[in-house]
Amino acid sequence: MKTIVICSGGLDSVSLAHIVAREHELTRLVSFDYGQRHRKELDYAAMCANRLDVPIDVIDLRGIGAALTGSALTDDIDVPDGHYAEESMRVTVVPNRNAIMLTVAFGVAAANGDQAVATAVHGGDHFIYPDCRPAFTEAFDAMQKAALDGYADVSLYTPFVHRSKADIVTEGARHNTPFAQTWSCYKGGETHCGRCGTCVERREAFHLANVTDPTPYADPEFWVAAVAQKECK
Repeated sequence: MKTIVICSGGLDSVSLAHIVAREHELTRLVSFDYGQRHRKELDYAAMCANRLDVPIDVIDLRGIGAALTGSALTDDIDVPDGHYAEESMRVTVVPNRNAIMLTVAFGVAAANGDQAVATAVHGGDHFIYPDCRPAFTEAFDAMQKAALDGYADVSLYTPFVHRSKADIVTEGARHNTPFAQTWSCYKGGETHCGRCGTCVERREAFHLANVTDPTPYADPEFWVAAVAQKECK
């Protein structure tokens, strides 16, 4: 199945790219610059494309991102510390982000004769991000079938939508994903902060998967307290 992968440069999407390259026919990566403060993730997406020897399309959505105000990822709002399951993490929502990106990716796939668009949404995203949930992905796939009817037949591939981030680490390791060459931290500093929701979730996932985490964190132990606080609620 000729498949393109939406790749942010993060652990999930880079792992997915390596899995698709092994199990399907990976044709290209598609990444998006929407003005995110952690734009350095795109460098890791480019490294992934080079490593897997496929082209990468970096789509400029900065104008759209600027209009989607109120998110800590694109506005002058502090990225909160803590676990993803904390209510405070909702400030990291960029409204309709995945829906917009998927729509563009399906257009790219149709234009290039690809058969599937793969995205690494997973079970841990469901609490905060509505456009990562199964109800959305199923509806979006059906919508695109109608949108491209008679022109192209492109399916949405979401192998992790009912699985955890720890499962992604396990599968990524099995497919030789170089985890050190991925970027998750929403704060976009010199190293992973170890305190934001993505860093805590990343560190917890390696722990649950019993896989060595090669990531240097500014605060490597914060995740323990964040997870404990989540479990007490």
